[in-house]
Amino acid sequence: MALIALAADKGSPGVTTAAVALAAIWPRRVLLAETDPAGGDLVYRSAAAHGGQLDPNLGLLSIAATARRGLAPDQLWDHAQALAGGLDVLVGLGGAEQAAGLSGTWPLLGRAFAQLQDSPHAPADVIADCGRISGDSPVLDLLPHAALVLLLARTTPESLARVRDRASHLARRLHGERRGAAQLGTPLIGVVLVAESGGAGKLVHQLDEMLHATQSGARVVGTLAEDESGAEQLAGRRRGRLDKSLLVRSARKVSADIQQRYGTLWATAPAPGPAAGGPTSPGTPYPQGGSAPVPPQTTGQPQTSGQPHAAGQPHPTGPHPAPGTRPAPAPGGAGPGSAPGAPR
Repeated sequence: MALIALAADKGSPGVTTAAVALAAIWPRRVLLAETDPAGGDLVYRSAAAHGGQLDPNLGLLSIAATARRGLAPDQLWDHAQALAGGLDVLVGLGGAEQAAGLSGTWPLLGRAFAQLQDSPHAPADVIADCGRISGDSPVLDLLPHAALVLLLARTTPESLARVRDRASHLARRLHGERRGAAQLGTPLIGVVLVAESGGAGKLVHQLDEMLHATQSGARVVGTLAEDESGAEQLAGRRRGRLDKSLLVRSARKVSADIQQRYGTLWATAPAPGPAAGGPTSPGTPYPQGGSAPVPPQTTGQPQTSGQPHAAGQPHPTGPHPAPGTRPAPAPGGAGPGSAPGAPR
């Protein structure tokens, strides 16, 4: 499956919260990358696996200093850090001023993300938090290497209209003037609505019709619950059964729908498209905020470094360091640090 890029057109639909939630329950090994040119948030809100703070200089900023000589997929692990609970993350930039240091690097970064699934040592999918995108956003140069671009939107009329237009603009940029879903190659474009539980069914159908009329090939993938309490639990700022939260339950549904909707297509896609990866059962979120470890939905063996995570097994709790990188903290930590409780 390789690279899944999450982005928004305008406003604050909660891209970072969605990215962390999906990464926490992803069915295979995953690297969460903060690629928002405006700057990342996790370094300010997250605890590292060693109990201290994340290093703001280790992540996209350090990659910018080395990628000028090329960037091999396995080198990404040299710049990754583990959040408390084990989720591996590439820390984002400190602000928009630092984005100039990545000028020309975004295509290299996108290619490395896409090829990480084929690493012989530490294969993984990448979920990238791209923040808000517009016509001049440098992160647009990363998107052609994605298997799927997910646009997040709220359910107000203006948000629905904007995400329809953004999907159409992206389709033209990424696929040219070709029309119709049958002609579109990767990256595919999907939309995830952020809505209150149980209130988006009619809007999903309405937005699908709006997207179909544009002939962009974009479709609504699913709905992510607007769940402030679940976001606080995911951030480690509130105790509770995270696996029972509306946020995580809806993230599992979105993840499963992604596998079901696109798995067969990606399995038959020619290189350099995503590798084979049929539908699998969503995994288990990392234990959060001092609450009891979340029981797995299925039974499986923990993954060891260099071994791909078997489809159908839960995402193992604990870090997944590449060989020769930082020592692994004990599994069952306090949580992945923090996703923003309030969508950015």
